[in-house]
Order: sequence, then structure tokens, then C-alpha cells
Amino acid sequence: MNQKDSLPALIILNGRRTGACLSIQSLNFQFKTCYVDPGVQMNTAQKVIKNAGVLLISQTISRILAFFYIMYTARYLGAKGFGILSFALAFAGIFGVIGDLGLNQLMIRELARGRGLAEKYLGNLAVMKLILAAVTFGLIAVTINLLNYPEQTIEVVYLIGLSIVFDAFSNMFYAVYQAFEKMEFQSLGKILNSLLILGGTLAAVSQGFGLVGFAAIYFFVSLVILGYNLFVVLRRFVKLRLETDWSFWKPTLKEALPFGLTMIFATIYFWIDTVMLSLMKGSEVVGWYNAAYRLIFVLMLIPTASVAAIFPVMSRHFKSAKELLKREYELAFRYLFVVALFILIYGFLFADKIIFLVFGEGYGPSVIALKVLILVIPIIFLTYLFGNFLAAVDKQRVVTVIAGVNALLNIILNLFLIKKYSYVGASVATVLTEGLGLILMGIYISRH
Repeated sequence: MNQKDSLPALIILNGRRTGACLSIQSLNFQFKTCYVDPGVQMNTAQKVIKNAGVLLISQTISRILAFFYIMYTARYLGAKGFGILSFALAFAGIFGVIGDLGLNQLMIRELARGRGLAEKYLGNLAVMKLILAAVTFGLIAVTINLLNYPEQTIEVVYLIGLSIVFDAFSNMFYAVYQAFEKMEFQSLGKILNSLLILGGTLAAVSQGFGLVGFAAIYFFVSLVILGYNLFVVLRRFVKLRLETDWSFWKPTLKEALPFGLTMIFATIYFWIDTVMLSLMKGSEVVGWYNAAYRLIFVLMLIPTASVAAIFPVMSRHFKSAKELLKREYELAFRYLFVVALFILIYGFLFADKIIFLVFGEGYGPSVIALKVLILVIPIIFLTYLFGNFLAAVDKQRVVTVIAGVNALLNIILNLFLIKKYSYVGASVATVLTEGLGLILMGIYISRH
């Protein structure tokens, strides 16, 4: 029998030895076996753990820094000034979603599957975003002038609007980092952003800046962060060559639409109450409401960080080990519920002390808002888990539909409740809306 033996051949991937194959072949027999270095699998797991850890650390640091610059800003500007700045952030934030339309999320997915497309995507998306940025700022400028706000408020909105435009480009570069699984660059950018805003806030307080000066901090910081991201991407990842490929644009925009719709619904729901309060009740009321609302936002670090760490694992086990997926989901549910329950009880009992300690005596009306909004903590903790769980098991469209229902309900509730109960009504609308989202996701998960 004529037999040909081949010596083990090394497989080289990215310059690293990953395994070996042994093949034996004859006229009527063929055998091939390959050994895969377990180090390769370990490296994948280590990369996931490293990226999750880096994001957890950066989110924690960023939220802590955000807590302090919000506190100093609110104390210095007072309820009315803080209300105007909060309105500008909310108003520009709603229009800011136009600057993305889901393109970043789509780019992450596509580049993760084929990094050779990076230059193509980045070149075309940069041109798309230039057009979308012009549309975004144009809509912000026209709308704020039609609403007949005071000149100072309009100037603040202009500066915040420009910062939102710059952030849209920075977020595009963050998408590149995520696709290449280099979260450390995104984490550094997020921390640097919060650190610069805190530094600018402290400087503004010491130098006696006015409200427009505080808005200018966001503008200059967003410009610096854009410069940082542009430098990193060009130096470490891919060259940026602006490109207009119409045959690429149409399917890309179509594919990005579901991601964009979810973002639009979520953004409207997140910011619309502040805008409606400003239009219906005035800036001081907005300041009282946002003092409590921002504390809830800071607490969102807990579910965000926890679920970010477990999301890749749940996604992987959906395909390979559904019993493990079930146990991970149940464990996360218990952990988040217990932590949320503790925060709810503590926050409700000591709402007055928390508000006065953080924001000062001028925010007394915020106490009742916090007592209402703190009820949303267990709901929003579990809703965040449910939403990410559905995404992990390929049910993103369910999340999009529920986000749309939530946005519509929130607008309707705010129209009636703000008119009658002011900022307390807005707080109640937030709790009821989140409650509906939790119920709808819970029903879907339990049935399927």
C-alpha cells in the first residue's frame, strides 16, 4: 500500500502559532486531525474579560466625575440656571440622534465580521455624518428660534448643539474601537471627557463664569475629545479617506434603520420630559426636576456596568449552552433586584438629606421628585437586564417596538400630568412608563 505521510504543519494566524494538523493519506484511506492551541481560546476569553473590565472601570470613573460636575454646576447656577442648561442638553440631545441614525451600531457589527471594510465604512460614514450634522444643527437653530426663548437660552442651546454635533463624530470613532475590540481607547476618551468637564466647571466657578460660559465648557471639551479620537484612529487603526459611494449608502442606511429607530425612541423618552417642563412650567421647575433625575441617572451605573460584563457571555451561551444562559439570567435578576430594593428604601427614607447635601437648600422642591423617581430604580434595573437579554437572544426588534410604545406613552402622560402636577407629574410619568416597559418585556420573556 502506497502511503504518504505528512509531518505536522504549523498554522500561523496573525504571526502567532495556533495549532498543528497531521494528515495520513492513501488510495482508500484518508485521515486528518488538528490540534488547536487552547491558548487561542483563552486569549478570546481574556479579551472579553479585559474589555468588559475596562468598560466597567471607565463607566464608574466617568459617572463619579459626572456626579461632581453636576453637583457643582447646580449649586453655582441655582435652580433656574441649572434648568436652562438641562433644557439645552435635553433639547439638543433629541435632535442629536439625527446625527447617527443607527450607523455607528451597524458599523460595529459589520467591522467585527470583517475589519478589512474599516476604510470603506469610515470614509462613507464620515461624509454621511457631515450632512447629518448640518441638518441636525440647522433643525436645532430653526426650532429654538421659533419657540421664542430668551436670547441667553438660545446662545446656550447653540453651544450645546455644536457639542452634540462634535460628539456624533467622536461616537463614530468609538464604534471603530468597539469593532476592533480595543475598548481601552474608548474608555480613556470617556474618562477624559468627564475629567475635562469637571475641571472646566471648577474653573468656571472660581472665575465667576455666567451660564453661557458653562455651556461653552461642553463645546470646547467636545472639540478636544474629537481631536483625541481623530488622532488615535488615524495613528492606530485606519486612514480616513472621505468617500461618496451612492451604491453603498442606500443599503447601509436601510440596514441601520432598525438601530436608528430604537435610538430615536429611547432618546425621546429620556429627554422629552425636560423639554416639555421647560415649555409648560419654566426653567426653575426644570432645575428642580433635573436635580432628582440626574441622581437616578448616576445610579444607572450599577445595571449598566453589571449587564455590560455579562452580556457577551449571555450572547455566547444562547448559541451553545442555554441552561447556563438561564442560570446567568436568574443570577443577574436576583442581584440587581436586591441592590435596587436597598437603594429604593434608603433613597425614599433619606431623600431630603440627599438633596440638601448634594444640591443645597435651594432645591427643596426636588425632595418630592426624588421620592417619586426613586420608585423607578427596581423597575429600571430589571428593564435594563430584560432589554439586554432580549438582544442577546436575537430579539432586538422586540426592544425596538417596546421602546416606541414607551416613547409614545411618555409623551401622552407628560402632556396631562405636567399640566396638572408640574415636575411631580413628570416624575410619575417616568415611573409609569418604565413600569409598562418592564411588564411588556417580562411577558415576552416568560412566554418565549
